[in-house]
Amino acid sequence: MNAPREVTRPAPLALYARSRAVLTVLAALACAALLTVWAASRTDAFLDPYHRVPLLSLAPLLASAAIGTSLHTYTRDLDDTAVRPWWPRRLTHLLVLTALAATALALAVPGDAQVFGAVGMVRNTLGAVGVTALGAVLFGARAAWMPTTLYFSAVYLSAASPRMRAATVLAWPVQTGPQRGAWAAALALFVLGAGLYAVRGARPEGPRD
Repeated sequence: MNAPREVTRPAPLALYARSRAVLTVLAALACAALLTVWAASRTDAFLDPYHRVPLLSLAPLLASAAIGTSLHTYTRDLDDTAVRPWWPRRLTHLLVLTALAATALALAVPGDAQVFGAVGMVRNTLGAVGVTALGAVLFGARAAWMPTTLYFSAVYLSAASPRMRAATVLAWPVQTGPQRGAWAAALALFVLGAGLYAVRGARPEGPRD
């Protein structure tokens, strides 16, 4: 009789990456970076840095939405009852993807801190991911992109107002880069979102999962 064949089980890291759609997220981040390179290299964006304001809003928005999809878990009950706590894994997952997104998008934008360059892109990526992580905790991973989209859209549409543009804490996504108030707001949102997601995880989304 033929001996039964051994079934090769995927490595735990590969299973984790598959369950969180990590490869899809990395592909989306690469596409966002390439789109940023193309848009930032156009003549109007190069000569007039203010033309990069839509780019500094759209690229982090796309990156954070992609990261938000990977915050979903199919085994929430198992995670909650695991012997080892899951919060370090959740936090590491979010930090690694955020670092990759911020680095890729920052390298795609030319210019210094004063002209909507890499500094502003890093700040907006951190803030966008923070809001998306909060959205995952409150509404679930599938709807995590909605609060970020609504907030960024509202700020961008009202940025023409001088009063709104001067409110660095509230309108941090449309600031040039080095403003302390804008950085404080973005970092506070990132720390809050990452912390809550690490501790609580994404909100369960019902039997359709």
